[in-house]
Order: sequence, then C-alpha cells, then structure tokens
Amino acid sequence: MSPINITSSANRTAAASAAAPGSASGATAFKVDSPHVRYANGAIESDYLYDTTIVSRDSETGQLKAKPTKVHYQFQTKTSVGRVGLMLVGWGGNNGSTVTAAILANKQGISWETRKGTQEPNYFGSVMMASTVKLGVDENLRDVYVPFNEVVPMAHPNDVVIGGWDINAMNIGDAMHRAQVLPVDLQRKVYDELKTLKPLPSVYYPDFIAANQEERANNVLGGTKQEHLEQLRKDIRDFKQINGLDRVIVMWTANTERYADIIAGVNDTADNLLQAIANGHAEVSPSTLFAVASILEGAPFVNGSPQNTLVPGAIELAERERSFVGGDDFKSGQTKIKSVLAEFLVNAGIKPLAITSYNHLGNNDGRNLSAPAQFRSKEISKSNVVDDMVGANNILYKKGEHPDHTIVIKYVPSVGDSKRALDEYVSEIFMGGLNTISIYNTCEDSLLASPLIIDLFMMTELMTRVTYRVKTDVDAVEPQWQPFHSVLSILSYMLKAPVVAPNTPVVNALAKQRMAMENIMRAFVGLPPNNEMLLEHKAFH
Repeated sequence: MSPINITSSANRTAAASAAAPGSASGATAFKVDSPHVRYANGAIESDYLYDTTIVSRDSETGQLKAKPTKVHYQFQTKTSVGRVGLMLVGWGGNNGSTVTAAILANKQGISWETRKGTQEPNYFGSVMMASTVKLGVDENLRDVYVPFNEVVPMAHPNDVVIGGWDINAMNIGDAMHRAQVLPVDLQRKVYDELKTLKPLPSVYYPDFIAANQEERANNVLGGTKQEHLEQLRKDIRDFKQINGLDRVIVMWTANTERYADIIAGVNDTADNLLQAIANGHAEVSPSTLFAVASILEGAPFVNGSPQNTLVPGAIELAERERSFVGGDDFKSGQTKIKSVLAEFLVNAGIKPLAITSYNHLGNNDGRNLSAPAQFRSKEISKSNVVDDMVGANNILYKKGEHPDHTIVIKYVPSVGDSKRALDEYVSEIFMGGLNTISIYNTCEDSLLASPLIIDLFMMTELMTRVTYRVKTDVDAVEPQWQPFHSVLSILSYMLKAPVVAPNTPVVNALAKQRMAMENIMRAFVGLPPNNEMLLEHKAFH
C-alpha cells in the first residue's frame, strides 16, 4: 500500500497520494487492427472520417435539402498518463472529504462491516469506472462490451494525488466525521490517515455565499484580490512540484455562490477581468479567481457548482492561454432523472406541460442554498435542463412555447445528506388527454456527487493528452496538431448546466451526452460511432 504523502508545512499544502500497486492508469482492453490506426512514439494516432449532414433550404421551393458530408480528422492521444494531481476547492466539504476517503478505501482495499455483512469498496456511480460500452460483435454476432475507462488510456482514480483548499481549517478526517456521509466503521478505518490532511487557506468573500457560512471561515487568505490570485497560482505550482506531478486539475466543489453580474469593462473580456482582479473589483467571485489562477497555470479547471464562474472574460482567457475549463454544477440526482424522462416523453410524442420539482436536504449545501441569492444560482442551473429537448420538437411546441417549470429547495437539517426529491410531470397525450407521472427519490447527495468528481477528473485529464488536425485534399503544408477547444463540452454528461464554446448549442439530453462522450473516445482510436441499427440481425446474410 502506498503511503499518504504529507508535504512540509512551510509549503502550506498536504496531499493524499495514491499510486497503489496494481492500479491501472493507462490500461486499455483492446488494440485496433486497422491501417488507419497507428501505435507509435508513445501515442495512438487515428485517421477518422467524421460523417455529418448539412441541411439547407431551397430558396425557390422552400424544400429542405440534406447533404451527407465527410470531414477527415486525425487524432493523436498520448498513452502515458504520468502522475496527476487533483486540487479540490472546498476539500473539507461533504463531497471533498467523501471522495478522498472513498479513493483511499479503494486503493488500499479497505472493507467495512454493515448490518448486512462485509462491504467491499467500489466505484459504483462512476460512469467511467463502473459502466461498459459496446466495442463491437464477435464472430457469432454477439455483442462485446469493455469497461468505459479502457477504451483509451485514462488516469485511474487510485493513482491520483489529492489536495486542495477550504475556508475551514478542519482536517479531512474530522471533516469526514462532520459530513456524516460514510458508514461509521469505514470512517474509523480511514480516519488516522485522513486526519493528517489539512486544506490550504482559501478565498472568502462574504458577499458571494450565504451569511450562515461565516462561522466556518477560519482558514482564509488575507490581502488583496491580486495577492489572492498570486497565492493560488503559487499553491498550484507548489502542489505540482512537491508531489512530482505531470499535471494538476482544479475542481470547484465548494459552496454555491450567487451569480456574478456581467459588467462591461469588468469581466466581459480577458484583459478586463485581469484588470478587475488587480483593481480588487467587488464583482470578481472567489470561484472566478480560482478559475483564472488555474488557467494562468495551465491547470484545467472544472466548476462543480451552479454559479456563473466562467464569465466571458474567463472563457476568453482560457482560449487565449489554450487552457481547459468546464462546468457547471454536478448532475447527480433529480436533474439527471429529468434529463432522461423529459427526453423520453418528447421523443415519444408526448407533450410535457408542467414539470414541478421539489427537494429538501439537510447538509451544508442545503444550508447555504437557504439564502435567496444562492438558491437563485441553483434554480437557474436546474431550469434549463429541458430546453434543447423542447426546442427539438416543433410538432409539440410552437415557437416560444415551453412547459411550466418550477423548482423549490428547502433546508431541513434532520435529513442530513439524504436529499428528498419529488417531481411531478403533467403531459398532454392523445386527443387532449392528460398524463401525470410522480417520482419520489431519496438521493444520497455526496455519494452521488463524489463519483462525478472522479469522472470529471478522468475525462478532463484525458483531454490534456489529445490533439487533432483536419486534413483536406488541398493542404499544401501538413496542418499542425492542436488541442480541443478550451471549453470542454465533452463533460456535459456529468453537469447540470453545461458550459459550451461561444455560439455552440447546449445539449442536455442524457443519452445524447453519453453517446457523444463514447463516440468521441472511439474516434480517438479510429473506431466508427456506435449505433443500434444491428443490420447483421435484420437482413439476410
């Protein structure tokens, strides 16, 4: 078993280190046998023809014309994962302490006793670690499935080095106790190692989170916003250097902030945002400051809360620095179900008229969301989840028409992390009839969110090792390899309100999001997209 690495207090950081024996970063389940795929020089290179359909309308007849087209992409995926770190903002919160304890239990094979017997650690709830994808069919035309995380070389969570910041000084062991998420016997077995881990001082601007969080704020940075930015950058550099890391990913898993106002001359461009930080402008939020620090250090940043962290200036800065960002808001329970059910109803030709969502919870997230400004951030991220599905069906919905959509969140301390979610879907069916579906869902909030942290980390890390170029018949000079767009919309499956590149459509339908993630990864190894035509079973051969 690998030790927990604690760096010196002089460097103001601590890290939970993995690199356990038998871990499997970079493992793949297969090798592609194709002249269009090359394994050489520490990389997988693939030639890939991207099939799409361009639709136009005849100016005279008004008839739609569909033209199949092909785009020749080449992808290059470095196979060496290296040593990777994950820095969590809000490390001492429910999500941060839970995911740290869970990874420790998995890498060290720590089991614990329950009323039903011995429980072994697992990564259930992680789409990367606990689901499979169809690779193809065998010689008997039977489907062959492989683990999602073995389609391309990916980082394994057992190998991650974890650190981070928190406005509260409590060590991660005591933070785990405070969260009251994990079983007591498991807490007892991991506590001694976790209690040695202490978060770095974080940024605290009281105007952005609920006033009821002030009592926790005993581990905060002093000084100006510019000084805070420089300190955060130093923290990332130190964490990387001290732990011998090849790259660091930063993820916001702290409290929901209020929305920041988008102000011309302040956060609308990269230069204005940097100047606003230098000037100490009040409308630069802590999460945006972390995003800027990460971007400037070349560390991918993912926002797991609903606020508008990635203001236009932050996105422009990421594009300029060729650094990666993603967000917003972990999609764990109620919204994930909504993105499935709404898509099913609309695709079945059933017209949702009203979606009413109520939930109550008792953890610190719920306490923070009891403040109106912070609730508004969550309400916005939850409200837009059905927009693309409604917009896709102009038979059910006229232009501008949209189902009524109401969201209520209440703080009930006694339920703790076991969030209760109640949803009602009222839909119009055949000949003006009405159909009502009611769902009651108990969501173990942090046990659903923690695997998303793992998935977001794994996908983000993968994208740091992938480059592409587009080939044409008229290339006079070989085009240069370049990274994907700075805004990682490939992360959408794990996020309630996906941030996308400017002028890009937002996709919320869960099946489409997973299909995109799966097929893009297949493209990296030169495989065609998966489909369920099954012509081999539907035609005579």
